[in-house]
Amino acid sequence: MQLGEIYEVFANQIYQSEMYGFIEVEDYIFNKDKQLVVDPAAEKLKNEFAKVERSYIPINSIIRIDEVQESGEAKIKENKNKISPIPLNIHPINSSD
Repeated sequence: MQLGEIYEVFANQIYQSEMYGFIEVEDYIFNKDKQLVVDPAAEKLKNEFAKVERSYIPINSIIRIDEVQESGEAKIKENKNKISPIPLNIHPINSSD
């Protein structure tokens, strides 16, 4: 979720980052098939992530992660205040305590 919009994207690699509180996403998948009708939201995402090798996404911006067999079309959805980010107050455990 970013700026009130929900980004639904597909990627080949996703894992917990070494940077605390982040998920890493690599190798985005965009429908490469030629279509007669061009979806402006899908094109916006494709252009936004065209030269991105890896994204670091804060855990509290993620709504859900699914493992799927086939990828679909990337899209941007309006949130309409139905989903709010999980408030996180995470602190690393200090082993000296």
